[in-house]
Amino acid sequence: QVQLVESGGGLVQPGGSLRLSCAASGRTFSSFIMGWFRQAPGKEPEFVAAITGSSANTWYTDSVKGRFTISRDNAKNTVYLQMNSLKPEDAALYYCAANNRRNYSGSLYYTSDYDYWGQGTQVTVSS
Repeated sequence: QVQLVESGGGLVQPGGSLRLSCAASGRTFSSFIMGWFRQAPGKEPEFVAAITGSSANTWYTDSVKGRFTISRDNAKNTVYLQMNSLKPEDAALYYCAANNRRNYSGSLYYTSDYDYWGQGTQVTVSS
């Protein structure tokens, strides 16, 4: 089993920054594709970003490109989401997720593409 624990959420003013962290248990973290999703009240979960185990490839939803950066430190079993220039529409519960499927080359944009989930960390963007 893999456990994921997010942290780093909070209240920030528009234009501000936050860095989310997701710590994973398990010895095979470096083999996981990791993703971040978010869910605003009354809305479906939305893909935000993903990163391969080696960090060689990253993906972002269009609305966060140029503002958010996903990264990972396999020595610390941790994935990060650096969020800059935050907007009120970025406010949501942010979840990290892990895909541990061997030789996976499919979609990474849907919740069903991931096998493990954290409990989420709340991001509020308001003045």
